[in-house]
Amino acid sequence: MAIRYEHIKTCKQTGARIGKLHTPHGTIDTPIFMPVGTLATVKTMTPEELADIGSQIILSNTYHLWLRPGSDIIREAGGLHKFMNWDRPILTDSGGFQVFSLSDRRKIEEEGVHFRSHLDGSKLFLSPEKAMDIQHDLGSDIMMAFDECPPFPAEKKYVKDSIERTSRWAERCLNHHVKEGHDKNQALFGIVQGGEYSDLRAQSAKELVAMDFPGYSIGGLSVGEPKPIMYRVLEETVPFLPEDKPRYLMGVGSPDALIEGVIRGIDMFDCVLPTRIARNGTTMTSKGRVVVKNKKFERDFTPLDPGCDCYTCRNYTKAYLRHLFKTDEILGLRLTTYHNLYFLLKLMEDIRTAILNDQLMDFKEAFFESYGLNVENPKNF
Repeated sequence: MAIRYEHIKTCKQTGARIGKLHTPHGTIDTPIFMPVGTLATVKTMTPEELADIGSQIILSNTYHLWLRPGSDIIREAGGLHKFMNWDRPILTDSGGFQVFSLSDRRKIEEEGVHFRSHLDGSKLFLSPEKAMDIQHDLGSDIMMAFDECPPFPAEKKYVKDSIERTSRWAERCLNHHVKEGHDKNQALFGIVQGGEYSDLRAQSAKELVAMDFPGYSIGGLSVGEPKPIMYRVLEETVPFLPEDKPRYLMGVGSPDALIEGVIRGIDMFDCVLPTRIARNGTTMTSKGRVVVKNKKFERDFTPLDPGCDCYTCRNYTKAYLRHLFKTDEILGLRLTTYHNLYFLLKLMEDIRTAILNDQLMDFKEAFFESYGLNVENPKNF
């Protein structure tokens, strides 16, 4: 297989685990957060900066790179790693999320999905086999099976039909992937769907596990459902997934959800949250959110987070960051993005240490109290 999961330790307090995920472009310490570089770039950040703050793996988007610049161009460049000058692991999604997010521009059929391009309205068609071919061109270390992500809420019959189609698509993805001979260099993950329905999650997980993917992701969460539902679904789904393979929760990146996800057995996370809110002047700190655009920081000459040792906090004040945002200076976006990604990557490092010391529940309680979250019923970030 292209990747191998190595279990290191299970936390006695919580059952959370730490491990190592060995890939063609390096070994990843898990649990891990993956910054999102949709268009072969994590917005405002250079690859060198990402490496400096401890990014071990990043995520890119199959659908968007297929449209621009084109997977053929990336293939000619030597693959995504060379194209974007990133020598560490890369995970690519399959375009399946666009089946969800572009629902007003697509039509789902058994063969695949017909789209209207969000750029120019041109007709597009994405099938399981095409999604594999694009990701083969990109050359990612981990690639995702093509799936449908049902909305929340959705009728049970719709979700049942959806997961059964997703299983058929997953089998087509896997067969094409192996037939083309890419399974030795790229790992293909199956995606468990099923909405909020416990029995459908179990059905989806069992069908995918029977196909023996090298890793499994849990999709269809963080799409509008309350967090208690997400946590319940995780508790009911993870036991069906193999212990010797990585588990990836897609699209989750708030600090509380990262901690709760790890406690429930998740190894990998990704989300645009830290970079997106940073570009709006919102930052994550050990004391909760700080919106640096607010007037109250006009004369605040202290760092974003006195307890943070990132480049931004070591060198700049809230007053300066506010000035950058109020004057539309690009540096402001860069500095807040740098800080937010550093904050989450450091959080994951601290989580791994807490697991190693059998203290993850103690860590959770201390973090939630400092962050201003209710341990029993945390509000959304």
